[in-house]
Amino acid sequence: MASTSAQMAFDSSPSMRRCLYDVFLSFRGEDTRHNFTDHLYTDLVRRGITTFKDNKLKRGEEIQPKLLKAIEESRSSIVVFSQNYVDSRWCLEELAKIMECRKEYKQIVLPIFYHVDPSDIRKQRGSFGEAFTTKYDYEENWKDKVERWREALTQAGNISGWHIKEGYESKHIKEITTVIANRILNFKSLFVEDNLVGMDSHFQKLSSELRMESNDVRMVGICGIGGIGKTTIARYVYNQISWGFECCSFLENVVEAHKNKDLVRLQNQLLNDMLGGGNQKISNVFDGANMIKNSLRFRKALIVFDDIDDMDLLE
Repeated sequence: MASTSAQMAFDSSPSMRRCLYDVFLSFRGEDTRHNFTDHLYTDLVRRGITTFKDNKLKRGEEIQPKLLKAIEESRSSIVVFSQNYVDSRWCLEELAKIMECRKEYKQIVLPIFYHVDPSDIRKQRGSFGEAFTTKYDYEENWKDKVERWREALTQAGNISGWHIKEGYESKHIKEITTVIANRILNFKSLFVEDNLVGMDSHFQKLSSELRMESNDVRMVGICGIGGIGKTTIARYVYNQISWGFECCSFLENVVEAHKNKDLVRLQNQLLNDMLGGGNQKISNVFDGANMIKNSLRFRKALIVFDDIDDMDLLE
């Protein structure tokens, strides 16, 4: 288990991104704007998922900064790959930016392969290869961008998504929006005062310590005397990154619960958070520890223990 500790004295740093949208929709307008993508967008909005769709932006030769900013400000991106997706340099620029945000911000990327083969996207075959060679000759006319575009297509084609080639589209859309709602909307946002000074620099420092690109188990401690804002920082960071995990839990007043012999209550809360409810019941601390270990196996989880002064309590 990798372990590190983050102290309270952080250097100032540029402001981190703030998510204004739950979903950014990338699609080829000529293929799906008035059918599949329109129905998908309507259902996302109906479910209360804040979705960015570029209806109001005018197309030009170069992708607009406003569109790139919208990608950065989204928790997730849905990419609707259709037959003529790569015919648009605009779509390729969107995709490259989306994959950069996936790497830098851990943005969730959900591809939909709409009547296209994911392997054609990965390997740039068929229509996904012709645009680079014969059809538009990207290799010759856009040499400075081609490598970036090809890499983004390969990466996106390797992501597990939805392959839609037959059946009722309404059924596929219902399944897609249900998964997105469960993954993005069902995380708990903790109360944090607005306009607190220095939160973004704390967030950047802790994010680097967490090394979220790694598959290792990470433990990060926020250390300092009482009353300097450790809990507030923990809540802020939790709100910023919790949507990127399969399950999350924020356990408060651990020391107090231990003194009051109330650890079973915290274990019940943790287990319910991990399993998405169900009102799990734990009879004693030892059984609770085993149940929690089993529930966390093979899952990407975020757990915050607030107010803890003894590492033994984690066991």
